[in-house]
Formats: sequence, structure tokens, C-alpha cells
Amino acid sequence: MQGENTRRGQLKSVRRAFEIAERIRELEGVSVSALADDMNVAKSTLHAYLATLNEMGYLIKEGDEYQVGTRFLLLGEYSRTRKEEYRMAAEKVEELAEKTDERSQFVIEERGRGVFLYRAFGNHAVETGSETGKRMFLHSTAAGKSILAHLPESRVREIIEERGLPAVTPNSITDEEELFAELEQIREQGYAYNEAENIEGLHAIGVPVRGKNKEVIGALSVSGPTHRMKGNVFVKELPDLLLGTANELELNIAYL
Repeated sequence: MQGENTRRGQLKSVRRAFEIAERIRELEGVSVSALADDMNVAKSTLHAYLATLNEMGYLIKEGDEYQVGTRFLLLGEYSRTRKEEYRMAAEKVEELAEKTDERSQFVIEERGRGVFLYRAFGNHAVETGSETGKRMFLHSTAAGKSILAHLPESRVREIIEERGLPAVTPNSITDEEELFAELEQIREQGYAYNEAENIEGLHAIGVPVRGKNKEVIGALSVSGPTHRMKGNVFVKELPDLLLGTANELELNIAYL
């Protein structure tokens, strides 16, 4: 197996298996031939991976196409609910969506990226493709900036070095000095804004959520189209609602 080793003891075969599963999800199902062409992998090699993942239940075959199997649900749901704090956040996400009629979410930081752990939709919420489990850049979202503002500066610099500050939209912050200035402002006011920095036409407000030891464990946010997220709603009502909701959640966490 020595030939399969990659840097830091990684195995190419394990990496490739997950790349295959992820690509099948992105393609929403695909045949062996089409996937071999797409990934530039020999059909004979690819078939061995597909057969193994299918036998284990991580892929299923529907006609001539492979699809992601439901066995991933077991791992995903465990990851999402392995901490009681995460489960408690789900209830607050639902409350925010009901009170605002917009989309709400709870986001955590993992490996320098933001991850949507829970989402809920109010009656007027817009769907933007930010499905549960999706990863995003922290610097371009309200929830992400709320998290960054309460991480140690050394950790923030590590994230910037690893992930960069790409322009997700023309409004994204791409300058390190500008980002740190905004993070300081977020700490002072308690909440963060995203003004079309991640998706054009979408505004959001985010607040950090702290754990028992006052460390940031994630962030709550509410997002909606720019024509609704403006004026007093955007600068007063939603920040107050989010800060109050986060405070309630933190009190519940403190008494776990």
C-alpha cells in the first residue's frame, strides 16, 4: 500500500472514494461511463470504487446511474447532533424563521470554513442553495464574520492564510486590514452585517453564540432580499431580536 500514500500519511484511495461520492452528489446521479469521463478515471478503476461504496450502502444504483445512498444520513445526523448545544440551536433557528418570515440558520466553523448546521424558512424566505452541510467562506457572511470576530486573532490569521479572502461578490471584503477593522466593530456592537457580500441581492445579520466557557461555538443569522432587509428592520429590529435569541440560547447552554 506504500504507493497509495500521499503527504502526511494520507491514502489516495480513501480520498478518491470520497471525491467520487461528492461528485455523484454534485451531478445528482451519473452513470459509470459519464463519471469516468467527468473525473478522468479509468472505468475499470472507477467500477471497483463504485461497487465497494454500493455494497456498503453509501451509494445506490438506480437503473444505469449511481446515487448517494441514505447511509450517509447516519454519519451526517450524528455530526450535526453530537453536541447538545447544537441540538438546542435548532429550536432557536425555527423560532427566528417564524418571527421574521425570512430564512434563518445556525452556522459553525470547521477547518476554516463556515458550515450550515441548521436552516429554517419563514413564509417569505428565499431559497439560495445554501443547503445543510454546505461550506462557505467566513469573511463574506454575517454568521461567519460573527464567528471570526470572537476567535483568537492568531486563529483568524491562520484561516486567512489557508483560505484567503476571495471576492465572492463585488462587495466582499478582500483586504486583511479592512476585515480586522470590521471584526473590531462587530465585537463592539455585538452583531455583524452581510450586505450582498456572499450573494448579490441578499442581506443578512449574524450574532455569535458562546458555549459554557464563553468560547464561540457558532452563530445565528437571518437573511433576506435587500428590498426587505433595510431601514429600521435591518439596523434595529433584527439585531435586537438576534441578540435576544442568542442570549436565551447561551443561558440554556450554561445550565446544561
